[in-house]
Amino acid sequence: MKKKLKTKKALAKRVKITKRGKILRRKGGKSHLLSGKSSKRKRSLRKATLVSKGHLKKVKRSLPYG
Repeated sequence: MKKKLKTKKALAKRVKITKRGKILRRKGGKSHLLSGKSSKRKRSLRKATLVSKGHLKKVKRSLPYG
């Protein structure tokens, strides 16, 4: 009998899996020191982005049933 794998809850709260299986994440750097950042930069930080190819394997392993 194979053991069940545990989901990394910290990561599960930070990412969203789309219907097609892509993994979305929020961008960092929008909590403080905003006065030095341009409006364009702050606007782009609002949008979610995909997890990079380099991290994809590690993220998928951490979310076994996602």
